[in-house]
Parts: sequence; C-alpha cells; structure tokens
Amino acid sequence: MRSGIPNLTALQAFEATARLGTFSRAAEELSLTHSAVYRQVASLEQRLGVQLFTRVRRRIVLTEPGAEYAGRIRQHLDQIEKDTFGLVSRTGMGRSLHIAVVPTLATTWLIPRLADFARRHPDITVSLSVRTLPFQFKDQPFDGALYHSDHVWPGTRGVLLFREKELVPVCAPPMAAAQARAKRGEGKADGEPQTGKEGGPLGAMPHLHLSSRPDAWRDWYGQNRHTYGPHAAGGPRYELFTMVLAAAEAGLGVGLVPRFLAQDALDAGRVTEACPGALRVPHGYYFSHPESGSRLETLKIFQAWLQAVAGGDSNT
Repeated sequence: MRSGIPNLTALQAFEATARLGTFSRAAEELSLTHSAVYRQVASLEQRLGVQLFTRVRRRIVLTEPGAEYAGRIRQHLDQIEKDTFGLVSRTGMGRSLHIAVVPTLATTWLIPRLADFARRHPDITVSLSVRTLPFQFKDQPFDGALYHSDHVWPGTRGVLLFREKELVPVCAPPMAAAQARAKRGEGKADGEPQTGKEGGPLGAMPHLHLSSRPDAWRDWYGQNRHTYGPHAAGGPRYELFTMVLAAAEAGLGVGLVPRFLAQDALDAGRVTEACPGALRVPHGYYFSHPESGSRLETLKIFQAWLQAVAGGDSNT
C-alpha cells in the first residue's frame, strides 16, 4: 500500500469540485450526494494539512496551493483514464498496437500508407503517439517505436527500414532566382526577397535550422567545402522538418531537408534546390520493439508490412 497517496475517491471529489466550482455540481457529476463530496474534500484537507478551498457563505474559492494541486491531480486522473480506456480497447476490440513515432515521419510517410495495412489486416488497430527522444519500453506504454538513429536501440528487436541518405538545401523559387541575379550582379525586382552579395553559395539567404540537428548546416558547409560563417549559424529554429519545409516554401529562407521528404514539393515546384550539394548522412529510420511480450506476433506482422512498404518505396 502506498501510504503517501490519498484516497482516489477523495481526489476525484476534490478535482471535480475545483473544476466545477461547487460541491453540488461535483456531486451530480460523480453521482454522489452533496454531503458525501463535502466530506471527501474535508477529509483530504485534513490529511494533507493544507487548506484547498476558502469558503465564504455558499461560495468556495480555490486557495493558491489548492489551484496548483488541482491542476496536477487533473493531469494524473486524465492519464489513469487514458490508460484504462487503452487497456479495455486492447482486450475487447481484437489485436491492437500502440506505436511511438517521430512526428515528421508519421505525417509524411507512415500515416498515408496505413490505409494499406488496414486493408490487409482489418483485425489489427494501430494507434500512434509522437516521441522524439529515445526511451525504454518498460517505462512507456508503447508496443513498438519508429525512430531516427544510426543503430537499433539496445535491448530491443529492430530493423532498419530505410536510410535517410541526404539532406538537400531547398528554398522558394523566387528566392533562388533573386540569389542567382545577385551573384550575377543584377538588380533586384520589386517585391523579391533580399539576398545580398555575401560570400558562399547561398549568399545572405536566411538559414532555417532544425532544433534537434543544430550542426546540420555546419556539416553541410564542411562536406561541400564552403566556409561556415556567423550568417549561416544564425536564422530561426524549428522543431520539425515539416516546419522547416513549410518555412522554405513561404520564402522565409533556405532549409536543409531530407530529400525523400522534400521530393513532392520539389516535383510540384513549390521549392527548388537552392544550390548544388547535399549533406550525406549515415542515419536511417528504424522500427524496434521489446524482445518479448504478448503482442510479439502482432508486432512481427506490422514489422513485415513496414519492411515491405519501405523496400518498395521508390522515394526511400
């Protein structure tokens, strides 16, 4: 027994009262009597030794500690509810998987292909959650993970789906055209982005950076034998490749994006390669899962499908 954790009924009564503002409304939501909710909240205050509400006639107001505690308890109760629903859905609705995936790959590569998996395996439900950092499966509610790395996570079964191969510098076509004119020493048409005549293949175009790969532009300059200066190190930071690509399309600067993610925009003419030269990268996208568990056979089915799709995708 965890002696430091208050009674769950008391926590539910407190959270509902804090959220709804009255004992009566909390009692109605919880299907309890007004007096039962009042007693639960009073017993919680007594146990904690902290006043959670101030009472003025029939009106109750959260104290500062009460408001902070209510917010935290609400998060924990929400998580318990999600975990419970997840367990029930897994046991009552056939086979299911909960997969962690890096966000850009989820939206641009995996989700558009999941309809094929659903047609082939209608009895398997696949839920997705975003995770950008490595984790241990024993500490997270995931059955598998699709992530960017240069190796399989230790202590898991995993496969390389495809390599990222290279990042290419892309920008909006008007920005590339203005940069070309600036190199030739021609004037800039009205309304075109400022590019300047700074040295280097990209001139003064703003450099768009991905927060999780802070050295990507430095590596690009090094691989392509150009000088990496303060201007290249500056520029806005974005959390996702999709944001970098969208910013490049909007004419905010030049971004380094995996070619397979930028290919549709390149083919459609929404962006263009700002200059020759790519950044070759050794990393790839992996799928892994725990070495044992009740969903191992279902994970094998999903992994085999991922490998088949990745192997048949001409963009990867």
